[in-house]
Amino acid sequence: MEQAEQRAATPIGLLRRGWRNVREAGGVQLLATFVVLCMALFIARFSWVLPDGDVPTPLTSEAERAFYDLRAYYAADLVEQDSRVVLVVYTDQTLIKAQKRSPLDRGMLARTLRNLDGMGAKAIGIDILFDQPQDEDAELIETLRAMQTPVAVAYANLATNQDDIVYEQQQYLEQFQATLAGTRARPASIRLDNTFGATRVWPNIVEGLPPLLGRALLSDAGDAAPAFDRYEGAIDYRRPKFVDSPLFASLQIDLFADPDPEVIPFLAEQIAGKYVLIGGDIVDYDRVETTFTSINGEVPAGIAVHAEIMAQMLDNRLLAPIPVWVLWAMAVLVVVTAALTALLEWPARRLAPFLVLLFAAFIGTPVALQLRDVDTYGLPAFGWLIGWVMAFTAVTAAARASGAVQRNFATGALGKYIPRDIAQAIIDKPELLSLGGEKRAIFVLFSDLEGFTKMSHAIPPEMVAKLLNRYLDLLSQVVLDHGGVIDKFVGDAVVAFWGAPISREDDANRAAKAGYAMWQAGEEFRREVAAMDPDLPKIGKTRVGLHYGEAVIGNFGGATRIQYTALGDSMNTAARLEAANKALDSSVMASREFAEASGLDWWRQMGRVRLRGRARPVDLFEPAPDFPDEDRALLARACGLAATDRDAALRLVQDVAGRHTDDTALRNLLRRMHEMDEGGTYVLG
Repeated sequence: MEQAEQRAATPIGLLRRGWRNVREAGGVQLLATFVVLCMALFIARFSWVLPDGDVPTPLTSEAERAFYDLRAYYAADLVEQDSRVVLVVYTDQTLIKAQKRSPLDRGMLARTLRNLDGMGAKAIGIDILFDQPQDEDAELIETLRAMQTPVAVAYANLATNQDDIVYEQQQYLEQFQATLAGTRARPASIRLDNTFGATRVWPNIVEGLPPLLGRALLSDAGDAAPAFDRYEGAIDYRRPKFVDSPLFASLQIDLFADPDPEVIPFLAEQIAGKYVLIGGDIVDYDRVETTFTSINGEVPAGIAVHAEIMAQMLDNRLLAPIPVWVLWAMAVLVVVTAALTALLEWPARRLAPFLVLLFAAFIGTPVALQLRDVDTYGLPAFGWLIGWVMAFTAVTAAARASGAVQRNFATGALGKYIPRDIAQAIIDKPELLSLGGEKRAIFVLFSDLEGFTKMSHAIPPEMVAKLLNRYLDLLSQVVLDHGGVIDKFVGDAVVAFWGAPISREDDANRAAKAGYAMWQAGEEFRREVAAMDPDLPKIGKTRVGLHYGEAVIGNFGGATRIQYTALGDSMNTAARLEAANKALDSSVMASREFAEASGLDWWRQMGRVRLRGRARPVDLFEPAPDFPDEDRALLARACGLAATDRDAALRLVQDVAGRHTDDTALRNLLRRMHEMDEGGTYVLG
């Protein structure tokens, strides 16, 4: 027997037992499990884009891109200013001086090119489309034809740049380019890939399209990088080592168009032996979101992206692609690992560290590869996580069809609503879950958060859900810590009781302390929210009503769904007491029946009221642990005199209230004493 138990406890034995549970789950469950496993494999492989390569996978693709941007940003090299490329740019100040915004002044460009031609640049790239006529075109064409320095002139067509050019513009652009045939000026593509809203990768190579601007410049200068001839992977962006030093030197085109003779030697020194890119660095013109934009918020000019592409070629930073078969192998491994883990049916204490290591590997692998100059664009990190969870959940659901696992599940699930010892008692005696009820004396707690409904209309739904979940979590924990049963949540209200399905000698004491602790938890929540975001609307206080009385306790519902709950007058009275706190300027209020049953000496008597919708008056008691005993006794005496000697009762309450000037509930009691009926009862409106 011991040997058999030992074999069953081995990994192989656990896997066999788990597989047996899966097989016993039934045909429908097995089919559903298979379908979910296929979906998990799909997500683990195609979490970036659907198989057609253009449409993003719902839910996961955005997370994948965000994680890619994050790891690419922090894995990027920190470099000093790159002296190999100089940007000569039109800026907003240039446009203001020229009194001409669009198209960019080509006369200024022509003069700049003539001056640059004698400064020894390796090659010049123009990131400006000449796609519509301008008065200075003849001068510009003449200048370009006379250039001795190789010049790459921006080109785009309707087929690849539908958002940037129309047919008539393409016709003029091609006519313009044709006038440069046989010269040192040739067309170069300026197309960038902004798939999914940012330029993260090199543009794909389209047959018949001129070479990319950076490729053309390096080729013309004799620095061609053959390894990048067919490269379509990620752009390996870098970050400046110093905040105040951009990656590339940027000079305004005005300096070159009409230079001061004394400045020309300085400008020539900046240009000699370098690549020059000419384009716009204008607030609303040709700005490009990059891999880093979601992290640092910067949206650089398109010309800067072309400069980065050139620098990547000059540095030979060729990112190694991940083969497709590896991506498939990883997806299969993720699903198989999840299925085997689910079959083992490990307890949470053993499963938790394994999951931490596994998820760390899923997140850490792309980061490690990124640091080793591997192209991780398209690597499904979040897809692995979600695929693993889906596969694990599917197999676990099938494996837990057996009665023993259902028992463990039921215990854990009940433990979220009732104390563990009560949950275990229900598991041990399933007949407690039979339909029907019995009359029991219980201690009822009803709480509500003041002003939450109004506040929920003033903040986004996501924040409402976040705050509500946090609030209910705090209050639920108070109930469970004090051995109570959570009956239900009604919006932000919590209903709980003590005394059923199992009663304990200290239920009254637990319920009373829970009521006070719940108010304290509400105050903690208010402070937490205020610290979280000062702009959020202020959270109101938590109000609590406590009552002791009879109710019908049991399971109510039908054959397919039941709810263990309490019904009766005691529930309504607790709810009325909670609501009465608003009119009483108090936070926690209990009935005499509850206070006397609790056995605690911290109560102070707060008069008698007739609750809304109730015929019988209720004597009010408020928990006040730090209230002086002599004042507590005076309040009790005053409440006793209220029906027979109102003046004497008023004097006693005035005496106590005078020593506690900040106590709003006492001031409220004093006001109510003036408005009592002949029986010493105040009627709440």
